[in-house]
Amino acid sequence: MNAYTAELIGTALLIIFGNGVVANVVLARTKGHNGGWILIAAGWGLAVYIGAFVSATYSGAHLNPAVTIAIAMAGESMKGSVEGYIAAQMAGALIGATLVFLFYREHFKVTEDVGAKLGCFCTSPAIDRPLQNLFCEALGTFCLILPILLMTDPSLSGATPDAPEVPIGLGSLGLLPVGLLVFGIGLSLGGTTGYAINPARDLGPRLMHALLPIPGKGSSDWNYAWIPVVGPLLGAAAAAGLYMVLLPS
Repeated sequence: MNAYTAELIGTALLIIFGNGVVANVVLARTKGHNGGWILIAAGWGLAVYIGAFVSATYSGAHLNPAVTIAIAMAGESMKGSVEGYIAAQMAGALIGATLVFLFYREHFKVTEDVGAKLGCFCTSPAIDRPLQNLFCEALGTFCLILPILLMTDPSLSGATPDAPEVPIGLGSLGLLPVGLLVFGIGLSLGGTTGYAINPARDLGPRLMHALLPIPGKGSSDWNYAWIPVVGPLLGAAAAAGLYMVLLPS
């Protein structure tokens, strides 16, 4: 499997599980209706973990244009081009959002709240203040990207002081910290804008909200749509810049 296919599949799974938990909580007459914010944050953390562990071997599990751009800025190795990664991530997001709609289509029919329907696809601010919302998305993404860049693999110390450390391969478990990181961001920093922290995660599903025949769906809120794209990119650039200051090559 090449890197672009891995990014497409991983991002599609990210959206299926992430937007799926939102739909389960906010749409009418689901088994998880009114499950609350902690359920959504936990679901998104698991969504990132699932998407990451299926794609990591083949693409490095970016699943997010902000991650791709930060890694490119920091000079870290990639298995393809920035443009190819982002195109694959967008395609995966479109597919994932469509499958969430098809899965929950009967519940979309019986849900009257247009905001809830939109929330199954993309984010919106709790208080509409564009500059503040932009700052929140930038800081949330910064708090995602910097720990990812600083993350190290576990290793065992050598038998003697001058012996090299031996890295330990944890397989899929090695990506669990990234899922926990997203869970933490959701709990701590998600209350203002819904923590898109990923342009593909927001823009791709927002496009599908506009295109799909969702009963009584209302506006796709394109006036806000630039914030969960620009904010994460700014946060990613800031995190990559600080990383290069802290650990210059």
